[in-house]
Amino acid sequence: MQIDRNTGLVLEGGGMRGVFTSGVLDAFMKHEHYFRYVVAVSAGACNGLSYISRQKRRARISNIDYLSRYKYIGLRHLVTQGCIFDRKLLYEDFPNTLLPFDYDTFFANEGEFEMVTTNCLTGRACYLSERHDRQRLLDIVRASSSLPYVSKIVHVDGIPMLDGGIVDSIPVMRSMQQGHHKNVLVLTRNYGYRSTEHDHKIPRFVYKNYPRLRVVLSNRCKAYDRQLEMVEAMERAGQVVCIRPERPMEVGRMEKDTAKLEALYEEGFALGEQFCKEYL
Repeated sequence: MQIDRNTGLVLEGGGMRGVFTSGVLDAFMKHEHYFRYVVAVSAGACNGLSYISRQKRRARISNIDYLSRYKYIGLRHLVTQGCIFDRKLLYEDFPNTLLPFDYDTFFANEGEFEMVTTNCLTGRACYLSERHDRQRLLDIVRASSSLPYVSKIVHVDGIPMLDGGIVDSIPVMRSMQQGHHKNVLVLTRNYGYRSTEHDHKIPRFVYKNYPRLRVVLSNRCKAYDRQLEMVEAMERAGQVVCIRPERPMEVGRMEKDTAKLEALYEEGFALGEQFCKEYL
């Protein structure tokens, strides 16, 4: 597949597995390669922000260096803030003071960056972008990465939203619908992976005000496996190029072992460099 100006970039989520994606994107930035259309979900959206703002290694510092320093994953945050991640640190202190986000470069970028959220009322994916409002931008990425059960619902434009990966973990079809028929996918699972979890009907007292959200949560594993099968078929047909970990994942969604995270980041960086040498 030939990479051109109309090729889309699709970034999967996966919590702390997203350090793989940050490695790939840092390699892209090293080689000054920027896609003009990017659609990202959850941790992919968080990493994509720094790619669009052209801030090399910013996502790596956030995901690895600052994890050991600030310990922003833990049950105490779930108790105090309603989220297993320290939201105040990640979405206020990091972008504004500790690890300043370059809003000016982000908003001046002529490319298109969409982030995927799940509308809790409809149970459908929303594809949102923001080019002017700093707070709305942060609200969108916060909603996109708000994992069900361990994060509070986030309101964007008055609509209750959660993690986009609930309904669209690998938004390649969105990219194609937007006119990008060739795509590069950065995935956070190895080839052939299928979920070992089983779907269960979500009881009515969970998200009791959002019955359609319960429906999609009850079919989440099956939907993800279908997406993986679709992506592998598209890959065999030459419609997409996938950059993914080469071995079964040792990093958990809420991994705290920085040695494991470092190794995964370095794998992503190496495969990103390999892609640039092969396709650019």
